[in-house]
Amino acid sequence: MATVLLGLGSNLGDRETHIKHAIEFICAQSRANLIAMGPIIETEPVGVLDQPLFLNTAVLITTDLSPEALLLHAQGIEADLGRVLKGDYAPRPIDIDILLYDQVILDTPTLTIPHPRFAERVFALGPSAAIVPDWVHPVLHQSIQILYKDLK
Repeated sequence: MATVLLGLGSNLGDRETHIKHAIEFICAQSRANLIAMGPIIETEPVGVLDQPLFLNTAVLITTDLSPEALLLHAQGIEADLGRVLKGDYAPRPIDIDILLYDQVILDTPTLTIPHPRFAERVFALGPSAAIVPDWVHPVLHQSIQILYKDLK
């Protein structure tokens, strides 16, 4: 079983309900167990600023899915909850990102782990630091808590 840190965000519709449903679906459909959930925080959008505010959180799960299978599963949940791909920074009812997958470092055309912008985003680091402050970023070799403090 792998231990995985996921980031979730929503800025369309009932944002909190979308996040809660996504977590339920991840656990029910991806042979995953929820270990911990970070706080839900409201944040400004990144990239395209003329859109609603986001709610963001992070969850720690265990799963026997490979990184690629988990990505496909997450994309299926996003589609089921109404996400239509319109670009990286478009408004969305749900966004699910694989932030860390154990200490795996992966770079393929479809998936990069750790998430390439994880260490640059307060909205991902803040909730993550609340649940896995001592986890070490496998590329940057710093704890999540230190990365968060340095970014703030």
